[in-house]
Amino acid sequence: MSFLFCNAKTEDELAQILQLQQAYHVSSLSVEDANRDGFVTVMHSMDLLRKMNLAASQVIAKDGAKVIGYALVMLKSFSDMIPVLQPMVNRLSTVTYRGKTVTDYSFYIMGQICVAENYRGKGVFDSLYEKRKELYGSSYDLCVTSVSTRNKRSMSAHERVGFETVLTFRDQTDEWNILVWNLRD
Repeated sequence: MSFLFCNAKTEDELAQILQLQQAYHVSSLSVEDANRDGFVTVMHSMDLLRKMNLAASQVIAKDGAKVIGYALVMLKSFSDMIPVLQPMVNRLSTVTYRGKTVTDYSFYIMGQICVAENYRGKGVFDSLYEKRKELYGSSYDLCVTSVSTRNKRSMSAHERVGFETVLTFRDQTDEWNILVWNLRD
């Protein structure tokens, strides 16, 4: 199978991102499915997704015209618009990575990554991150994200790509790992 990895350019592609997000949101899945297959935590509005895409193009994976996966980039300037990310963002100035605080690096926030169920295990996740690195590796030192400690599949996939856990914390919604991927390695 050959997939296209590219930037989201059309309203239809953005709408398909939101459809995947809805389908794999933790509230849409049974506890068993979420535990086994992973889940996403945030749901974006079309307006916010458009703005994020204009500021930093989002990477998608396509099978023909169908969006089968996405990797959202969220610049730091958008972090106030997604309340569930605030606890992570607020901690970054106190988190140390290789002898410096995370905020001493140039970084972007990985807003979310998702791959449709029928396309998992085919290298789509890793390829989305490789495309991300290709696009942003020369502009940023780090990619930073947070993953629920309950989301074992996502944690395993992020570690496989090269992310390192730099802090685990609990807030009012969940227990989270803050992960860092060094784009310069």
